[in-house]
Amino acid sequence: MINVTKPFLPPQEEYDHYLQGIWSRKWLTNNGPLVNELELTLKNYFGVPHLFYVTNGTIALQLAIKALDLQGEVITTPFSFVATTSSIVWEGCTPVFVDIDPATYNIDPALIEAAITPQTTAILATHVFGNPCAAKEIGSIAAKHKLRVIYDAAHAFGTQYQGRSVLHQGDISTLSFHSTKLFHTIEGGALITHDAGLANKIAHMRNFGFHGPETFQGVGINGKNSEFHAAMGLCNLKYVQQILDRRHELTEVYHRMLKSLQVGKPFLHPNAGFNYAYYPVVFESEAVLLRMIDAMHGVYVYPRRYFYPSLEKLSYVRPGQEMQVSSDIASRVLCLPLYHELSVEEVKMICRAILRAERY
Repeated sequence: MINVTKPFLPPQEEYDHYLQGIWSRKWLTNNGPLVNELELTLKNYFGVPHLFYVTNGTIALQLAIKALDLQGEVITTPFSFVATTSSIVWEGCTPVFVDIDPATYNIDPALIEAAITPQTTAILATHVFGNPCAAKEIGSIAAKHKLRVIYDAAHAFGTQYQGRSVLHQGDISTLSFHSTKLFHTIEGGALITHDAGLANKIAHMRNFGFHGPETFQGVGINGKNSEFHAAMGLCNLKYVQQILDRRHELTEVYHRMLKSLQVGKPFLHPNAGFNYAYYPVVFESEAVLLRMIDAMHGVYVYPRRYFYPSLEKLSYVRPGQEMQVSSDIASRVLCLPLYHELSVEEVKMICRAILRAERY
């Protein structure tokens, strides 16, 4: 059976080495030495000044919204994982959807200004499938209208934009280190900011608001992560370049095998360094997509409809927001299996199943 993804795991003895240290220290959580080491290593890897390792990517989004004191309306994309929208709702704000660019599948900056109202306080955009957003255009709009910008970079570990990490964009970026991601800490996430004041606020908020053993600096939550999770991250970080290279190699095999297939793919900006986190294809119709899924299931291959449905269809958002492009893409997009241990022969087998199904 071939699933859409499979977690990368380092050699067990490398993880065991970290476990021995945890056992001897008996310091399991609460900002332990491995959490600090992971944060410092990631800051150096991305070249960013402030990074906070937290429980998961959803908590990272919720902390970002709270740290920026957002209220009212938040402009966002309808084409993302559900956590992007649910975090806005969870924090008491109203998601206002702006349709996506049919080429990149990211929020379309040309449509943002029309959605801004006196109640708008921020833009929350996703680097969909690791493909960088039009950050320059979004930044200009935000500056003009005095809006804050959050980037959901859950898919964008290792993605470059104009020669450096995408995490240099916006007021806050968030990452997910869930086990399905190309870099994971089993469960986990992070917030990145270049603002020292925001960094101080986030540092307190993720730890109940503690400012010393008996004082509190505002409201907070338990957003910390453990030494066991940080240990997995430190192990996996050593292999990130190998993981990125392998995903690129497998992606090229898909490209070659499926070059005759009539499908859409996201446009990749020439100045962007893509991370090959996913291999999405957009079929000509939902009927064709369903036929392809059946064909792959027949050979025990299980792709995934990332991201379906389009998020304006959720029951808990403002009704009547019609996102024609997002809804159309969501009905036809399929992510094919892509992970480190997937073999070239398995990719070829998947492609042959798709090509056979296309002929019938």
